Amino acid sequence: MQAGFAMLCAGSIRAKNVQNILLKNLLDACGGALGFYSIGYGLAYEGGDDSSGTTFIGTENYFFHYNLDDHIGWFFQFAFAATAATIVAGTVAERCKMEAYVCYSFFITAFVYPVVVHSVWDSHGFLSVFNSDPLSGVGMIDFAGSGVVHMTGGCTALVAAIVLGARIGRFADQDGNPLDEPMVFKPHSVSLQMLGTFLLWFGWYGFNPGSTLGITSIGYGDVAALCAVTTTLAAASGCVGALFISYVATQVTIGEEVLDVSMAMNGSLSGLVGITAGCSTVQPWAAVVIGLVSGLVYFAASKTLIYLKIDDAVDAIPVHFASGIWGCIAVGLFADPTLVSAAYDVNKGGLFYGEGNLLACQVCGILFIIGWVVALTTPFFVLLKTFGYFRVSALDELVGCDLSHHGGSAYDIREPPVKAVEEFENGRRSRILDHSGRSVRSVVSSHHSINGTSAKNDDVHAQIDENVQTIAGSD
Repeated sequence: MQAGFAMLCAGSIRAKNVQNILLKNLLDACGGALGFYSIGYGLAYEGGDDSSGTTFIGTENYFFHYNLDDHIGWFFQFAFAATAATIVAGTVAERCKMEAYVCYSFFITAFVYPVVVHSVWDSHGFLSVFNSDPLSGVGMIDFAGSGVVHMTGGCTALVAAIVLGARIGRFADQDGNPLDEPMVFKPHSVSLQMLGTFLLWFGWYGFNPGSTLGITSIGYGDVAALCAVTTTLAAASGCVGALFISYVATQVTIGEEVLDVSMAMNGSLSGLVGITAGCSTVQPWAAVVIGLVSGLVYFAASKTLIYLKIDDAVDAIPVHFASGIWGCIAVGLFADPTLVSAAYDVNKGGLFYGEGNLLACQVCGILFIIGWVVALTTPFFVLLKTFGYFRVSALDELVGCDLSHHGGSAYDIREPPVKAVEEFENGRRSRILDHSGRSVRSVVSSHHSINGTSAKNDDVHAQIDENVQTIAGSD
């Protein structure tokens, strides 16, 4: 997943910031590992029995994995924590300071994300379906993280983008004068974008089917298989939905028929985000519907951000936050009671199956995640900005973070020295002329030999040399 995010982000931004965004993606994994190991995992999971009832945070194993023997559990959950953290990387790309980003990665994995995890996934969480007394008799169903992971990361990205501000030249010129039309910063490598998209799609099979946390127990294999099918269908339909609405919109607004590749890729990712909450509890046909709507939600959210002049360099907010909200709501609509029973041992379904409690719990979970993330990250980012640790200088931004922070561009695109090029061209020209002269002499010599004339006629060869020199002069 981290490789996918790195490639997608690198391809989506301008070439002058590639090294910077790649390092931030790497540090997401590093800071996420340290933050989740030292503090986050202990806050996320209780570690005790059910006797403590409902709690707001975990009460054991706070620091440095103390007294914890569930290493495989930590490792699997770390991957989710790092994903939540890295969502922000693309949104604030090309203008965020490195030190601010390292602080953020640690902060979200150590404090912000773990509380959301505890509330929804731990058996002591107040929203958890695994709680001995779940909310409204069912709790919030978020199988692999539409809300817990993607909404948390996407909401944080939204707060960060608002506090940080837009890139220079996006909605206003260098003097701050508003532009008539927002400037579009084209991705420098669609190839890297596509590579990142496929890597993420592949990685999602580890997240969604893998969230069964086992496959040998009776029924687990069937649940994992359903997750793989619904994940695939939602990604495919999300791509089609976003591409179609984008095609129609460009046809109506500018009169051109544009098949936007970036829109298609982000549409598939939106479909993946949208199905993540309900991949184990909805039928395959519902996954197609959820994916299609995810593509439409992404398109609408992307255009809304532009209208509000919120600058998201890679459209991470529409993909993860908006589609994450829809994914949680979709569970409350499409969850099949039979499938919910197989995955959670709870006989409850969605609104389309005649029950409304699950939808109410999903809405409560959405509101809690937004409230918690906004409450913690807003003062955090405001403080970073107040003390000058959040945004790079205008000059650094204009020349690019690669040059200002990493010693130069990610790509060596310098042309060879002029003198070397001239020397090479002169040598190449001489070789061509020599070859041309020999070829003409050979033809003439053969012609005269056939007619019984000497091939060493000085006048003929003099004329040939004169013609070769004429060619050389015109070249």
